[in-house]
Amino acid sequence: MAATEHQKVTSAVHRHRHLSKQGLLERAFTFAFRGLVYAQIWEDPAVDMEALAITPDCHVVTIASGGCNVLSYLTADPARITAVDLNTAHIALNRLKRTAAQVLPDHEAFHRFFARADDKANVAAYRRHVAPHLDEATRRYWEGRDLIGRRRIGGFARGIYKHGLLGRFIGAAHLLARVHGVNPRRMLDAQSREEQVAIFERELAPIFDRGFVRWLTSQPASLFGLGIPPAQFEALAGDDRMDTVLKARLKKLACDFDLKDNYFAVQAFGRGYDGGEGPLPPYLQAGNHEAVRARAGRVDVRHVNFTDFLASQPAGSCDRYILLDAQDWMDDAQLNALWAQITRTAKPGARVLFRTAGEPSILPGRVVQDVLDRWDYRAEASLDYTARDRSAIYGGVHLYVLKAA
Repeated sequence: MAATEHQKVTSAVHRHRHLSKQGLLERAFTFAFRGLVYAQIWEDPAVDMEALAITPDCHVVTIASGGCNVLSYLTADPARITAVDLNTAHIALNRLKRTAAQVLPDHEAFHRFFARADDKANVAAYRRHVAPHLDEATRRYWEGRDLIGRRRIGGFARGIYKHGLLGRFIGAAHLLARVHGVNPRRMLDAQSREEQVAIFERELAPIFDRGFVRWLTSQPASLFGLGIPPAQFEALAGDDRMDTVLKARLKKLACDFDLKDNYFAVQAFGRGYDGGEGPLPPYLQAGNHEAVRARAGRVDVRHVNFTDFLASQPAGSCDRYILLDAQDWMDDAQLNALWAQITRTAKPGARVLFRTAGEPSILPGRVVQDVLDRWDYRAEASLDYTARDRSAIYGGVHLYVLKAA
């Protein structure tokens, strides 16, 4: 990680002195966040695209993360998408996905690469079709070696969704469940919503009543694998015990949606896309392949802070903003700097979508009122989007729309 990148990540996370308990946790999180975190993004693109109401003239600005949603937004036919991130691994993954969509010979090869992601033929396809079209930094990343000496591109021959910080966290959660005599994959045997509820209540729910699990989930470092920094841990827990919150979020994931239509649940309980045969994100669906391929050139992937990117743009030049849960990391000064730039660059009718670990929007009382008064918070719609977000991780999905001048 370059010094400038490291400084930007630490400025987003570090709020306490080095040797304080909270300061040590923040620095441990920063260290954990240095490599690949999300091979798959955990925000529901179906909810996003409904809330954002993307039109063909839209300039969409989003945090890149794992890149699934960046490519999925192409199915809504925006004019352009700028995907920004501070994590070099996420930048490399987004550029790999974008290029692969353009140059792999057909949907079958693209599906094998990212939906199955566990075939040696993917490495051969990378070398033959994709690598010659990558920029030097991205190619250097994928052909570089991980901590145990394996080339990173080999992850697509070994099951990329078992890798990265989140993939290892899910693997550890599976191991913990098995120690308690439960196999999370059993959820995928359910043939109806009723069976989903029965399996969850009988097999998974009791794990959260174990003393060790209660203690473990009360430790902020235990959730670093979900990409949750210490400040967000506090927001996620709120006034409840963390085991209670996690149990409720997992129940929503396991029970509130048909598993045949929820690829987030299949990832959580099966550690992949069920061999590529299960439900898939929009960008991997066969019916969307030609649109994604034809429009992939509209995606610009940039290694830059969201606020800094907006500061470089002309006034009134952007239409849609997707912040994921990044604001949970921010202090008041960072929030106000961000929203000042969003408001300056927003076109009439612009929309901002973000998620929070807790249920309420974090903006009131923190972003200056003169700025917030320019935006209409769609409270009722936000509650509906939250209920229908299949990833089930977040407490709130929030939509703000720029008021008419």
